[in-house]
This record gives sequence, structure tokens and C-alpha cells, in this order.
Amino acid sequence: MKSLTHTARWLLRLAWTTDRARFLKAAALLAVGYLATPAVAVGLSTFTDRLLADDLPAALALGGLIAAALVMELMLGHFAHLFYFELGEQAEWRINAELIGVANGTDTLEHLDSSDFADTMALVREEIQKMRGYIEALLQIAALSLQLALTTLLLGSLDAWLLLLPLGALPPVLMGRHAQARVEAGRTAAAEHSRRARHLLHVATSARSAKEARLFGADEALVRLHDRSWHAGTRHVRRGQLSGAALRALGQLLFTLACFSAVYVVLRTAAAGGATLGDVVMVITLAVQINVQVAAALGMLSTLQTAGRTARRLDHLRARPTAERPAPPARFAPPATAATAPVPSRLTGGIRLENVGFTYPGTDRPVLRDVTLDLPAGSTVALVGENGAGKSTLVKLLCGLYRPTSGRILVDGVDLADVSPQEWKARVSTLFQDFARFELTLRENVGLGERSRIDDDALLIGAVEKAGAGRVVGRVPGGLDGALGRGYTDGAELSGGQWQSLGLARAALREHPLLMVLDEPASALDASAEHAVFERYAGSAAEVGSEGGVTLFVSHRFSTVLMADRIVVLEGGTVAEYGDHAELLALGGLYADLFTLQARSYG
Repeated sequence: MKSLTHTARWLLRLAWTTDRARFLKAAALLAVGYLATPAVAVGLSTFTDRLLADDLPAALALGGLIAAALVMELMLGHFAHLFYFELGEQAEWRINAELIGVANGTDTLEHLDSSDFADTMALVREEIQKMRGYIEALLQIAALSLQLALTTLLLGSLDAWLLLLPLGALPPVLMGRHAQARVEAGRTAAAEHSRRARHLLHVATSARSAKEARLFGADEALVRLHDRSWHAGTRHVRRGQLSGAALRALGQLLFTLACFSAVYVVLRTAAAGGATLGDVVMVITLAVQINVQVAAALGMLSTLQTAGRTARRLDHLRARPTAERPAPPARFAPPATAATAPVPSRLTGGIRLENVGFTYPGTDRPVLRDVTLDLPAGSTVALVGENGAGKSTLVKLLCGLYRPTSGRILVDGVDLADVSPQEWKARVSTLFQDFARFELTLRENVGLGERSRIDDDALLIGAVEKAGAGRVVGRVPGGLDGALGRGYTDGAELSGGQWQSLGLARAALREHPLLMVLDEPASALDASAEHAVFERYAGSAAEVGSEGGVTLFVSHRFSTVLMADRIVVLEGGTVAEYGDHAELLALGGLYADLFTLQARSYG
């Protein structure tokens, strides 16, 4: 009951703050319509007695009033539906906006790598589509309570024992709570399987992946994997629904026995001359109404219980702790400093990593361990290593998207944890390996790199040309204001390399970054095109270096790695080698092996 009260308060507050006028109109219409139902039972009682007394005019008048009451109940319910339907849509939009805020409300991204966060977010996104039903359930439960109170008073006016009939509704209510818990447990157990099935469905039906699936003959395998995941999730859901249905059926059976008992009491009273036939008709009508009311209430309570689970999941997301840097032991604590240190206008010393380690949430295996590294101001640094060595994780740490779980990152001697995350990100320019494809206009796609310049056509075109994406502008109908992608509109479809070149243009739009990161910036291009891109960005690196900034790029192609001043080799989450090309070749370690292997393949 405490949980239901909390849910009702949450929905009431949400509806009231979203649109109180629509909420009040829907509540008033439903209340009046629901009170008409017990009034019909009273009318039928009087109608029966008048008819048996041969008072035809009165019976006809009552019949007309009863018909009018029934029509009014239907009509008011319809208009109430219009109001709470629109209210539910507005509430859904509000919660969607809040979910966006929850996902993006912290300075780091560790929570996005948590399976618990992903499952909770997926369930909430699915459940808030039922927000109209949640608000409808709240309003109907309130109206049913008024209706049930009036019904109880009418029954008590005939026989005190009949006041106990509404208590017969308790077993199905209690059973319904336990039943819903079984259903929710099944849905929670099925969440991972359902998420995987939806992913496989997307992979098998999207244009980007379906072509590979067809060519490799993997489409049938994807269908089998989808079916396996779907059936696994369905088994959990079905098990919960079957056990819940059994509990609800038991509760309804007990209530049916209570209704039979009430009819027996009034029939015995009528046989003794203490009640009229009209009273018997009213009790039977009210008993039927109570049955309908309880059945409706059980459905609404089930919906409210689901809404309660949604509310708790939302609370869980809101209360998710932010990824704060752990405080050092007291004897190692640095002197007290200002809460936020300023970001330098230019780098003089550079960026230093001291014993940096990182472990993803929910795992106990560190991705990076004891990384100590200097990135001198004005330098160009290449980051190499085999897949899974931790390169992308290190890049995200430097960008401030993750915080180290151990050690620290210093920018000109200032701990990055003491710098305003927003100010640091404003001085970082990036292109990630898993670059974004914003299906917006071409202007917006590039302009998101520096929103203050989104209306400057000359700067946008300059960034596009610098990234080697000049041809993209020519093939997009409408130029900078033309749409891209086919997901939401009939925009221009681009190749993977063209999308990546637009990502490079976004990175080029930001002037004077202290850190420019290019994580496999030409992975969708061939070797010669990649080398041309890096030659273009060598000029950018020189500009960044003249401002004291650091250019860091990640590449598997050593022909471009040679352009770097310093090369960092990661192996097993730690720095294995560090130096320039000649030094690392002379060392004869992992870098030399990788370089020789690739040189042979090109030779």
C-alpha cells in the first residue's frame, strides 16, 4: 500500500505540473460519469417498484432518466479520455527529456558502459510509452473509489451485513499485488534477452548491416539468434504471467463467493417481507457493479503497480552516483586548493599521466594499469597497439569523458579532476573511431563541432575542405542546408568515408584546441587517402603546436605513425614503449615487430 501511495503521489504531481487544467477537467468528467452508475441501480430499484405498482407514467419517466444517465456516463468518459490522453503524451515528453538529462547529466560516460544502467534505461524507455495508461489508471482509481463508497452506502441502507461486501474485494487486491510482482520479476529477467533480440532485429533489417548478412550467408544465423533470444525472454515473461494469472484467478474466486453471499442475504430478507423486489434488483445490480468495479480496479491497480516500478526505476536513475574521483588518504592529501582550477590559455609544459589506471563499472578487470606518460606541449604523439590494448579508453580519459579509477592526469601541473569539465572539453577537439552520424542538415552536422560558428558559411566550408569533404557539399541537394541520411527524412545517403570526413570537418572547426585527438580518423579510407588526410592535419597539428597544444592520433597504419614526434606503444593496458620511430625500431620490441610485419605486407 505504501508503494501504491508513493506511485499515486508521483503520478499526481507529474500530471498536475504538466497540465493542471487538462488534469482537472478529466478528473471532474470521470467522477460525474462514475457516480451515474450507482444512481442507475437506485433508478432500476424504483423503476421495478413503480412498474409492479402499475404506475406506468412514473416507470416511463424513470426509464428515460436511466437511459439518460447511461448515455451521460459514456459521453463523459469519452471526453475525459481526450483530456487524459493528451496529458499522458505531454507527460511522456517530459520524462523523455529527463532521461536525456540523466544520460548526459554527468561530465563522464562511465555509466553508459554499465549493463545495469543500460537495462534500467531500456525498461524505462519502454514503460513510459504507457504513460497515458498510467494517468488513466490514477484517475479511474480515484473515480472508482467514489463510486465504491456510494455503492457501499446504498448496500448498507438495506442491510448492515451488506456493508461487508466491499471487503470481499480485498483478496483479489492482495493477490493482484503478488501477481504483479511475479510478472515484473519475469520482465526483469527477460530484459537482457529482449534487448539482444531487438539489437539482432535491427542488425538483420537495417540497410547498413543487412548487405553483409546477405553476402556472408549470415541472415539465417541472425534469425536463429534472434529467435533464441526472443524465446528465452518470452519464457521468463510467460512464467511470470502464468503464476500471476493463477493468483488473480484465486482472488476473483473468493470475491465471487462473497457476491453470492450478499445476494442470499437480500433474498432471505425479501422472503421475510423486509425488502421489496426493487431492493433485490438494486442489490443484484450493485453486486454486479461491484464485480465490474473490482475487476476494473484490479486492472488499474496492476497498471499502477507497473507505474510504481517505472517510478522506482526513474528514482534509481536519478539517484545514480556520479563518477567522482576518490579522495586520497589523509597523509597523501594535497594542500587545499580552489574547487575549480582555470584551464590554461596555452600549454607550456604539456599533459602528464601519473600511474593512471581505469576499470569499467561492473567489472574487476582493469583496462589500463599504472600508465605514466608525458605528452609535451606543442608535440604530435601517435598511439599504437594491438586491439584491446586500451587505446580508445586512454583517449577518453584524456578528453575528460572518463575519470581515472587510480592515478591522475595533469595539465601544466594542474590535476584535470580540479578543472571545470565543461571548460576542458571546450578546449578539446576530437574525432573518435566510432564517429557519430548526425542525420541532420550538413550545416548542423559540421557546426556541432563549434556551435557558435554554425551560421558562418565560410568557416564551415573551410573546415569541410580541410577534411577533404568538399565533394560532399556538391552532392547534397541544398548544400549546407541539405538533409543527410534516410533514417528520418529523404536526405542524401553518404558512404562511410564521407560520414567520417564530416567528422573530421567537425574536429577542424574548433580553433586553438589544447588537445586534438584523432582516433583512427581515416579508418573508412584507403591507405593513400588516409595519408592525405594526415598530411592535411599535419598543418593543423603545427597550428595546435604553435599554441602549445598536443595532437594525439591513433592509427594502425605505420606510414602515418611516422609523422609523429613521439610514439606511445600500449600493450596489455600499460605503456610498453615510448620514443620516436628510430628509437623504437632500434629497441627491437613490439613496435619494431608490428612495423616490420606491416611493411612486409605492403612490400
